[in-house]
Amino acid sequence: MRYLSFLLLAVIFISCKDLDTINILKKGNYRMVLDVQDNEELPFIFEVTSDSTLTIFNADERIDVDEIRYANDSIYIKTPVFQSYFAGVFEGENFSGQYINKTRNRIVPFAAIYDKDIRFSPEAAAAFDVSGVWEVVFSKGDKNEYIAKGIFEQDGQHVTGTFRTTTGDYRYLEGIVDGSTLRLSTYDGAHAFLFIADLNYNTMEGQFYSGNHWKEPFVAKKNPDYELPEIDELTFLNDGYKSLEFSFPDENGNMVSLSDERFKDKVVLVQIMGTWCPNCLDSSKFYTEFHNKNKENGFEVVALTVEFKKNPEAAFENIERLRERIGMTYPILLAQYGSGSKSKMQDKLPALNHIISYPTSIFIDRTGRVCKIHTGFNGPGTGEKYTSYKAEFERFVGELLAK
Repeated sequence: MRYLSFLLLAVIFISCKDLDTINILKKGNYRMVLDVQDNEELPFIFEVTSDSTLTIFNADERIDVDEIRYANDSIYIKTPVFQSYFAGVFEGENFSGQYINKTRNRIVPFAAIYDKDIRFSPEAAAAFDVSGVWEVVFSKGDKNEYIAKGIFEQDGQHVTGTFRTTTGDYRYLEGIVDGSTLRLSTYDGAHAFLFIADLNYNTMEGQFYSGNHWKEPFVAKKNPDYELPEIDELTFLNDGYKSLEFSFPDENGNMVSLSDERFKDKVVLVQIMGTWCPNCLDSSKFYTEFHNKNKENGFEVVALTVEFKKNPEAAFENIERLRERIGMTYPILLAQYGSGSKSKMQDKLPALNHIISYPTSIFIDRTGRVCKIHTGFNGPGTGEKYTSYKAEFERFVGELLAK
């Protein structure tokens, strides 16, 4: 009996000792650094507001995270909406480990340092001011060459802005000018971007890193009058088509098509998207807000989502997570799973000449006629472009609703 009592006390002591070894995040700021190619570091800042919540900062963007789990000396931080997480081990107040993007099967080492709130530490005063508009070419001379528009604001050494392409943008970028070097980074839950460029008066030349799996060169020159080409004519209807037809399942297994009573005599926006796509998330937030305000006036939205998950059950889990996170009130149909291929998606919509970007937004009037197709989405990180797009969207849809 005495032996059993001693054994019980020993078990209790060991259990309490194990509980004592559980580390948790301390309130305050952390500097997270992801390892990328060429021995470069991709930093961002987050603030811990409680042991179960934190906020990621990218310029004016705020990303709230509330899925944090602890196990002894380990920590698991899952980013909202996207299927990515950080798995780390505490080393005192700091922790390090691997950032895992399940959607793309990518792993990146990281380290997080407590009580640090400086993204980049400059070594020299800024030799140049990058404020303004830049004409940019990525992978110049390569078969994958594409153009972009850089838009930046500089205050002292601190820089914010983004690169706009013809189909979207590279999110909220934040960084510094250190001497004659520009450094910008962002982490949005799905994408980890780093831009490093050498500056020379009104030109720059550098490298764009995406995680630790991709890099490409870019060159740019200041050009205050530079504009990207219009993108409403990149995707269009093939000859012989005036409308769009499809039939895909919703989360309840119901097949949904544009011929359903819900869409009859309505102005309909068809959103081709993916739950893993940040620009799609931006468009979904805006479309949800507009739909809620205008559905009583005869406006409907239906999303056709393309998922990397290997089976429908896992794909619908992602869809439901997205719906709950941003309160989407319109149907989200599973159009494709197991691949993000645009050509495979286009095969399911033969009326379209091609699909070159997620998201793609198709505007349909009350008669069922496709009247405009918009490729990509410029999110709030593009500033004035996002504001002007919303204004044009509201004007155009308003005219369709008035007919």
